[in-house]
Amino acid sequence: SDDGINTRPRPFFFFFFFFFFLVVFPTPHQNKAGYTAIMLTALAAFHSDSDLHTVLQLLRTGDVNAKASQAGQTALMLAVSHGRGDMVRALLSCGAQVNIRDDDGSTALMCACEHGHVDIVRQLLSVPGCDATLTDNDGSTALSIALEASQNDIAVLLYAHLNFAKPPSPLDLRFYRRAQTPPFSRGM
Repeated sequence: SDDGINTRPRPFFFFFFFFFFLVVFPTPHQNKAGYTAIMLTALAAFHSDSDLHTVLQLLRTGDVNAKASQAGQTALMLAVSHGRGDMVRALLSCGAQVNIRDDDGSTALMCACEHGHVDIVRQLLSVPGCDATLTDNDGSTALSIALEASQNDIAVLLYAHLNFAKPPSPLDLRFYRRAQTPPFSRGM
């Protein structure tokens, strides 16, 4: 009806639901599809700093590296597959590991390559320790997946990373682990 009332569900409602779910069920309970509340949070949209703050609180309450029971995907893989760069950044700031493999041996980087998410590929490659040389169960690498999917921009990016990028020093890795909080979430 056109009575001037906005009945569209607000993002806050969904965040409240997930937060309530995590408080009532602090262990990583999974729904019938095998997803935890953290994994579902990775698919939520946020439109303000307040939403971002709530998302970060939710992500910090659970295991961001838990795997779904049906395919072994993590929250990071789900966010990557759906092109959610903002959520990828939030998950990485909360300790999401980039080299975890799902049941097919795929990593978040491989998912980004397959789906053509250039900015997310850049974001993942910038994480110290991101291994672009890993192979999945079929023997495919992120580069071969990008080429097979005709993602030429990503293939060039990966090729340059593999052949011209300076490997991180142990000092870089120690600094990154201490500075897990990205600039956009500081001061909240």
